[in-house]
Amino acid sequence: MKRRLIAITMGDAGGIGPEVALKAATNDDIKALCSVVMIGDRGVLSEAATLSGIDIEEVNIVEPFNIKSFKKGIPSRESGLAAYHYIKHALQGCLRGEFSAMVTAPISKEALHLAGLQWPGHTEMLADLTDTKRYAMMLVGGPLKVILATTHIALRDVPEVLTEDTIYEKIILALEAAVLLGIKSPVIAVAGLNPHCGEGGMFGDEEERIIRPAVERALSLGVQVRGPLPPDVVFRLAYTGSVDIVVSMYHDQGLIPLKMIAFESGVNVTVGLPVIRTSPDHGTAYDIAWSDRANPQSMIEAIKLAVMLSEGKKSE
Repeated sequence: MKRRLIAITMGDAGGIGPEVALKAATNDDIKALCSVVMIGDRGVLSEAATLSGIDIEEVNIVEPFNIKSFKKGIPSRESGLAAYHYIKHALQGCLRGEFSAMVTAPISKEALHLAGLQWPGHTEMLADLTDTKRYAMMLVGGPLKVILATTHIALRDVPEVLTEDTIYEKIILALEAAVLLGIKSPVIAVAGLNPHCGEGGMFGDEEERIIRPAVERALSLGVQVRGPLPPDVVFRLAYTGSVDIVVSMYHDQGLIPLKMIAFESGVNVTVGLPVIRTSPDHGTAYDIAWSDRANPQSMIEAIKLAVMLSEGKKSE
């Protein structure tokens, strides 16, 4: 079988991206699993390699954008602009079939904004660049797989943003993700929004007004889906294997249980794109950047999952 070639973007130069990307790319398990190409600045990567005792000659580097200067430990315009160019280069390579998948090191929303780029993160950027209208953020860690119905918005805005169509779309995307993951006859669970799923309307009516109709639409198509289920129960069902993927109503509802069990190994997957994209489930960690203290395990897991998903996509 031909080895997968995975593109790894360097992420924000001022954060831990260069360090975890290099550590993962030169990890023995990763080298045995696939081939990788690092998309980033050669000078930055060389300095990070020296810091971590890595032989930079082991790493295949492509440099589509040169960073003339950047600030370590804080976001900067230059690092934000460079991160965008690295992501775009990896994406274009995936679309052309040069790479089997792309794995993105953490970027900074503030650095993007300093560079005049208004996307809130990778997910929205990649969706925009590929003209993808239906997409979702899925987090994978341990036995949990969670798709978020809403992402980075204020908690008070969640009830207003949630719609039947949005939840139904996420259920279908969860089904598509399960196929890529090789799950046979997947069972999808949909979390409620309110405590006890609203307790018959006493604590809110979103379950009956919005969530249940979305579940019933999916059921009418033959999807194995359960819900709405109480949020304090549904993740236990996923953890024990009674359900395969949970559709969570908001960011922290899904991320708190996942990070509780997989803080250093969680992986973010963008579902719905025409390419495979994964990333570690952590940020730039400016507070420990450029100190050789960053744990690469989440990046390693992201590469492993990217390879597995690319194999699933090829067999569709």
